[in-house]
Amino acid sequence: MGSEVLRARSHNAGPVDGGFLNPFLEKGSCHVGGVLRQAGDDRSASRFVDRLGDRELCGVAGRPGLQHQERLAARPDRFRLRRVRRCSGASAVGELPTHVEAFVAERVREHDARTGSARPMSKEVRGPVEQLLSVVLPDFEPSGRPHHAQPFVDVAPGFFDYLVEERGLRPASVRHYRHHLDRFEAYLSRIGVKSIGELSPTIVSAFVVERAAAGLAKSTVRDSAGVLRVFLGYAHRQGVLAGDLSAAVGWPQVYRLSSIPRSISWEEVNRVLAGVDRRSEAGKRDYAILLLLVTYGLRAREIAALTLDDIDWKRDRLAIPERKAGHSTAFPLSAVVGEAIVDYLQHGRPTTTDRHLFFRAVAPRRPVGAAAVSSLARHYILKAGVEVPRPGSHTLRHSAVQRLVDANFDLKTIGDFVGHRSARSTEVYAKVAVEALRAVALGDGEEVLS
Repeated sequence: MGSEVLRARSHNAGPVDGGFLNPFLEKGSCHVGGVLRQAGDDRSASRFVDRLGDRELCGVAGRPGLQHQERLAARPDRFRLRRVRRCSGASAVGELPTHVEAFVAERVREHDARTGSARPMSKEVRGPVEQLLSVVLPDFEPSGRPHHAQPFVDVAPGFFDYLVEERGLRPASVRHYRHHLDRFEAYLSRIGVKSIGELSPTIVSAFVVERAAAGLAKSTVRDSAGVLRVFLGYAHRQGVLAGDLSAAVGWPQVYRLSSIPRSISWEEVNRVLAGVDRRSEAGKRDYAILLLLVTYGLRAREIAALTLDDIDWKRDRLAIPERKAGHSTAFPLSAVVGEAIVDYLQHGRPTTTDRHLFFRAVAPRRPVGAAAVSSLARHYILKAGVEVPRPGSHTLRHSAVQRLVDANFDLKTIGDFVGHRSARSTEVYAKVAVEALRAVALGDGEEVLS
């Protein structure tokens, strides 16, 4: 057949001779060991292989392929190879990439014939093989998701350096710019604009209109237009654009207090919390995160930045150091929240030297980001059948504030609690003081307004 590239299996004898592949397999073994360590698994890579061989070279640590494992009586830092065959006509490792697709097709056929399954598994076979080849062949490009370069890097290569060095933007703000410019670059590609020199006020305005029609919040459309203005001004300054098109970028007018917070009722909050499967590692983590959102009204990035050092168990205090404008806050640690965090620390959090509190539940075991916190909040809100515009972590943050408003706390206290930089940011919650407004509607309102 000649298309099998790499397979692993235990042997009591020494490793099977792989010929010219031996030094590269040794290098790949070290790499997989690194993947295991990155995943928070300190076991030696050589001690585990996939029992059925469906995921070559152990797959990636933490994926289902590691649910079925065999202990090897081998030396601790080497794979015991089941078979290492040369591809048909291959006499050097550099020729292997041309045989990957044939190998993948053969493995899928074998799997389907053996199991009767029609489940797509090409990526599961191809991924680990290409990962190994990318280690041993520096110029090898895997066929998976390509690395996405910065938008407009070919025409304005210094733009992101300009944002940092001249405008003094923080990394989070730079990522914000990149997000919006990615959309603009994709839009130009879709409408057939091949050069930035073809831009016109009509094209720029059409992009902003399309963003507004996509159902985005007005503030998001305004932010996108602001990013576009800065980029077009920079392109003109660098001589990339003959004219300055930044003035042609319009945006929707956003009025203060024109909207109401996207909060949900406390009954709906309880439904969201009840939808978490707390038996799993991910469920323990998600439950603790959701409790932090609805109890303290934290932002997603504040939760993602939490570390073990921010919890004072002796004094029952929770410190939030990463607030806006460099502010910090310390809360009493709620017993319910504390119990959820302890449950996660004991039964869900991976063993790692990293001090971050919350980690991904699958490999690579890295700290969760703000986007992941918002995404899981959205998932559980939708799972609970709660209908709210643009569900996410801020929905639960608003719900925490709504509960304080209903309890008749003054706006200054509420603003301090949720970390608002200005009292003006809290004024919008006066519009959702439901009980007070109901009293105004039913009576003359003098008592409420006095």
